[in-house]
Amino acid sequence: MYRDVMNRTLLLPGVLACLLFLPLTGNQAYSQELKTGFVDYYAILDQMPEMRAVEQRLQNFYRDKLAEYQGKEREMQTAFEEYQIRSEVLSDAARQREEQRLNDLSLELRQFQTVFQQELQQRRSQLMRPLLEQLQAAIDRVARQHDIDFILQTTTATGDSVILWIAPEVRQQYDLTNAVMQSMDII
Repeated sequence: MYRDVMNRTLLLPGVLACLLFLPLTGNQAYSQELKTGFVDYYAILDQMPEMRAVEQRLQNFYRDKLAEYQGKEREMQTAFEEYQIRSEVLSDAARQREEQRLNDLSLELRQFQTVFQQELQQRRSQLMRPLLEQLQAAIDRVARQHDIDFILQTTTATGDSVILWIAPEVRQQYDLTNAVMQSMDII
């Protein structure tokens, strides 16, 4: 057992050293320059005419579900107010039944809200899928046309920057956002 621990202890630094110095060996695969580019994925999506239709359909879905939720919420509020008015004259058994009914309504409302959020996310994914596929196809076309090895996205879905700073001359050379939009006939 001691020998196994020693072998692993001595082996790990050797493997790490090999991995660290391997790129310095002049291997042809490592000396090849990779061609990169980047796009502002969400700026392209914002410019797609289909995006407005997707946003409108999502707003309509949200509005309808919200109205349904608010109706259930009003129903629960009314039931609670009625309970408060009658609670003093109810027997213990009737009070317990009414409290259970209110708890059930509250649980039903929370479940509706959870399902509502899941359905909204599912609807968004369903409506966005064709746009994302279209965008990815355009990015693939531009990458092949410009002989690019990989393309980075400049921002996340929440708007956070992935690439924090780009020199203007580098931006001009490697920003493929306009090329992708031209490929999609957006600009």
